[in-house]
Amino acid sequence: MKGCVKKFVLAASMICFASVLALPVLAAETEFKLRFSHLMPAPHKVAILYDAWAKEIEKRTNGRVKVVVFPGATLTPAAQTYDSLSRGVIDVAMGILSYTPGRTPLSEVICLPVGLKTGSQATRMADAFFKKFQPKELADVKIFYLMGCPPIMFHTKVPVNKIDDLKGLRIKGDPNTLKIVSAAGASPTTIPLAETYDSVKRGLAEGIFLPVETLKGWKFGEVAKYTYENSASNCTGSFYLAMNKDKWNALPKDLQQVIEKINDEWFEKQAKLWDEIDNEARDFLAKSGHKFVKATPEDEAKMRQRMQPILDKYVSDMKAKGLPGAEALKFCIDFVKAHP
Repeated sequence: MKGCVKKFVLAASMICFASVLALPVLAAETEFKLRFSHLMPAPHKVAILYDAWAKEIEKRTNGRVKVVVFPGATLTPAAQTYDSLSRGVIDVAMGILSYTPGRTPLSEVICLPVGLKTGSQATRMADAFFKKFQPKELADVKIFYLMGCPPIMFHTKVPVNKIDDLKGLRIKGDPNTLKIVSAAGASPTTIPLAETYDSVKRGLAEGIFLPVETLKGWKFGEVAKYTYENSASNCTGSFYLAMNKDKWNALPKDLQQVIEKINDEWFEKQAKLWDEIDNEARDFLAKSGHKFVKATPEDEAKMRQRMQPILDKYVSDMKAKGLPGAEALKFCIDFVKAHP
């Protein structure tokens, strides 16, 4: 009997010992490594913000989630980011929906010229739209939040003092803003963001349709010395922070909750950062002799008239697709008015 007891105790001890040895293996199985791709150059303040996001996730998950950040579209081309994310080529992304035109039609409302004033306003509008409409077109990834950049406007190599001065100028836009550039009277052209500086410098384009912050953050102010501000053509970019859906679903619930709390905090940081870098760029440009020209009320009315067909076409296109375009556009216009 005593021998049996000894054998039982020995067996139990061996099981406990084996369990202890297995602990590191189990711990390793609970670690998740995520590849995070975005298009911002590494020194850009938005890139730095998401470096901090990655570190904060590792810190608050006690190292169970580790995020490796790849800036400057080094892991996947900017235009392929959303596809790479949905297919699992990358795990997390901060990108631009309008780089895949036609894929997210209802969400294109974010980029329409609705007279946006600031980046924080655009960001809050974009995310409010997402929360209200929950577009099915974005259901193939886990959207953390949508955001908009500071207002997009015209920056040129030659002075533009009135709307008619835009006529014939070759202006770089993205797929969703080309129609705005064209309606304003300029000649739209598509150039990858990374090639824009050299293209404008060499005269392949005479200007850009981008936020003021890019004149400093991307150094475009070195080649485009004039800015024409007409609020009637102001629009924003449809940025997103998102994760591959399968990778998200693989995370335990407690880790998901930690990440969602951090996302709430970073959304606020991002909204404020857009305004900060936009204001910094304006101060920087003022000191460098950059010239800002504000449109007259008459030119704003003329621009608004030119933009209306774009809004009307969005509504009719969405109606043809069975999507609530009229409601989405009204929501965004009302949001801008209610949150100046």
